Amino acid sequence: MTEFLGEYDVIVVGAGHAGIEAALASARKGAKTLIVTINLDTIGFMPCNPSVGGPAKGIVVREVDALGGAMGKIADKTNIQARMLNTAKGPAVRALRMQSDKVNYQREMKNLLEKTENLDMLQAMVKELLIDDNKVIGIKTMLETNYKAKAVVITTGTYLRGEVIIGSVKYSSGPNHQMPSIHLAKQLESLGFELVRFKTGTPPRVNKDTVDFSKTEIQPGDNKNLAFSYETKEFRKEQIPCWLTYTNLKTHEIIQKNLNRSAMYSGVIKGTGPRYCPSIEDKYVRFHDKNRHQLFLEPEGEKTNEIYVQGLSTSLPDDVQDKMIKSIKGLENAKIIRNGYAIEYDAINPTTLWPTLETKLIGGLFTAGQINGTSGYEEAAGQGIIAGINAACKVLNEEPMILGRDESYIGVLIDDLVTKGTNEPYRLLTSRAEYRLLLRHDNADIRLCDKAYKYNLISKERYEKFLIKKEEIRKEIERLKTFKITPTKDVIEKMQKLGTAEIKDGILAYDLLKRPELSYKDIINLANKDSNISEEIIEQVEIEIKYEGYIKKSLQQVNKMKKMEEKKIPFNLDYDKVPSIAIEAREKLKKVNPITIGQASRISGVNPADISILLVYLEQKKDKKNE
Repeated sequence: MTEFLGEYDVIVVGAGHAGIEAALASARKGAKTLIVTINLDTIGFMPCNPSVGGPAKGIVVREVDALGGAMGKIADKTNIQARMLNTAKGPAVRALRMQSDKVNYQREMKNLLEKTENLDMLQAMVKELLIDDNKVIGIKTMLETNYKAKAVVITTGTYLRGEVIIGSVKYSSGPNHQMPSIHLAKQLESLGFELVRFKTGTPPRVNKDTVDFSKTEIQPGDNKNLAFSYETKEFRKEQIPCWLTYTNLKTHEIIQKNLNRSAMYSGVIKGTGPRYCPSIEDKYVRFHDKNRHQLFLEPEGEKTNEIYVQGLSTSLPDDVQDKMIKSIKGLENAKIIRNGYAIEYDAINPTTLWPTLETKLIGGLFTAGQINGTSGYEEAAGQGIIAGINAACKVLNEEPMILGRDESYIGVLIDDLVTKGTNEPYRLLTSRAEYRLLLRHDNADIRLCDKAYKYNLISKERYEKFLIKKEEIRKEIERLKTFKITPTKDVIEKMQKLGTAEIKDGILAYDLLKRPELSYKDIINLANKDSNISEEIIEQVEIEIKYEGYIKKSLQQVNKMKKMEEKKIPFNLDYDKVPSIAIEAREKLKKVNPITIGQASRISGVNPADISILLVYLEQKKDKKNE
């Protein structure tokens, strides 16, 4: 008879960005939750870049916030610089990025977890999962202590059998010299999980006092009130800049001479690295014709001298790292505080997951973050919140939350993972989202707050504020349809100054706003009307009107795909009995076990002809059942 020291609805293993969101979401839903981590002092630790957001990723942070999550709020609270990226481009690719104070971010996250109801914290190493009849029933720590659970969420990040590599030196370790999780990796393997070996890395950190910033280009933040969270009301006034410098031919010569000492090219590293965040050695080899590569010097916080050299991720020996740093403009006398390193770790094949992020092999076991083959804090947080929600839903006998590709970047991320899998650390890109005009930075709450309230993830007060905002947007769009702008002398003069074509007859303010060169404020000025709505509402109104045609076209595509998503595939369907289907398609369908025709159509190797055959087979099966 197994004895348990404590009993919980949900236990979350790991307290990185995925684990935090999973535990908070589970607790918010009312499930009694325990979060277990190797070291309580590294909760929310940023082992790599001290920043949150960026293209696609920043939109994920907004989505996490719309679902009641913490990443956006804490990033806002601890930011030292904020910039809106891609402002010269369309709204589909705009995204917020913030530099965070690394230590403050950790401190605030830990404090938030400590104050959360229904949530306990424990510093311990999880040795193994307790399994009974292919269902998880709890965990065992390295101290041989058992804790009971109805569901478990594993968010081990890069700790799963982690190994740090610098040059020819390789040793067992998690990030920043933390203990790796070895026993758990071996158990997952023995349970039948297909493990893959991935690699990531980090650059050196240098002492700020040894950098000559006069030789670099300053990169200030935006002088605007920017926030990830819809609830943020206080904004940072004085921002800390970053700086830009470059590698050069001398740097490249040092890399070339020492490639045989790089773990990447000497055969020491076996794992696959991230394509979109390559090491400096990889950049040199892949882009040999480039004379220089960008490097951003990013402060790690207000009360530290550590500068993160973004773009110089490396596994070269420390003496080579020192030479490389000193070859760079502005860093000629720079002193390295922490050397860069590569880290190899185990991840599971994500096609062994359902879209809820529950594993297909073990009931009640969920995984989220880098264990699922992704890279990045934001991707981890997006998976974490869904895994936490669905673990709690399973325990509370509620319908699981599955976000569609038309609803969120989180939906795109999870669908890509569980349907297509990944042979390298997966990174979200705007190009991965076919409905990206619908999945914008500005409308994450419009897309997700109704669902968040339905699942008890946000308060009634927050939801009511959201409904007021939605109504304000609707009313202002309708108001712009009620008055015309006529070509008076004053209007013609104003239009000339704005550089827009004159109007000969009266035109609705709504229709005039569709001109790309005119803003909402221009229209209000031309019409001599009053407006007391917020900048947030103005942004929504402008986008909805200016991109109306494109948005309608995207919605038509969504409705077409939804018909495919509504066609469910029986859980126990025997694909060997589906006649005439291609051999590759049969193998892929058996492996992924899709839950809808829509998901089946997105599996690599499954062609439209295979889908047609499958549809016919399902209809015939349905008819026989009805008979």
